[in-house]
Amino acid sequence: MSTKAAMVRGIVRTADIGATFVFAAEGALAGVAAGLDPVGLLVVAFLTGLGGGVLRDVLIAQGRPAAVADWHYSLVVIAAAMVAWLFHASLGKGALPLVVALDAAGLSLAAVAGTQKALEHQVHPIPAIFLGTLSGVGGGAMRDLVLNEVPRVLRADIYAVAAMVGALIVVCGRLTKLDPRIVAVAGGCACFALRMAAVHYGWNLPTALNR
Repeated sequence: MSTKAAMVRGIVRTADIGATFVFAAEGALAGVAAGLDPVGLLVVAFLTGLGGGVLRDVLIAQGRPAAVADWHYSLVVIAAAMVAWLFHASLGKGALPLVVALDAAGLSLAAVAGTQKALEHQVHPIPAIFLGTLSGVGGGAMRDLVLNEVPRVLRADIYAVAAMVGALIVVCGRLTKLDPRIVAVAGGCACFALRMAAVHYGWNLPTALNR
C-alpha cells in the first residue's frame, strides 16, 4: 500500500469513528428527550451512529460494512450512549445547542469519510458526492423515523446541502491532487460552518408552497 493510500485510509477511519461517536451521542440525547428507556436509547444511538455508514458501505459493495466487520464501531456507540445517559441531566438548557452542534459535527465527519471512502473504491466523483451526503444524513433519517418525526433531511433547512458542499470540496480537492488531509479538513469545516450558520440565521431552502 502506498503512503498516500495509507494516509487516506487513516483519514477515513478517523473521520468515520469520530462521526460514529458524535452521531451516537446526538441520537442518544434525542432518545433521552423523547423519554426512551436505556434499551430504546441504545437502539436509537446505534441507528444514528452507524446507519449512514452501513448504507454507504452496502452501496459501495465493499463486502461486510465496516460497522459489522469492526467491533470498535459498536464499542464507540455504546460509550457515546453511556456518556449521554449519565450526563444529560447536567446539561440542562444547554442540551439543545449541544445536540445541534453534535449533529453538525457528525454530518461533517461522515460526509468527508463517506466521500473519501467512495473515491478510494473507484466510485466516479459524481456518485461519490451523493454517497458522502448519504453517509451524513442516513443515520439521522433513521433516528427521526424511529422517533416518529419527519426526517430532517426532508425538511426545508440547509442540512443535506451542507453535507453535499463538504463532499463536493473533497471531490474537487482529490481531483486536483491536493493533500488529502487539507481536503478533509476543508470539506469538514465548510460543511460544519454552513450547517451552523443555517441554524443560527434560519436559512431555509425554498419549497413549492413558498414560491
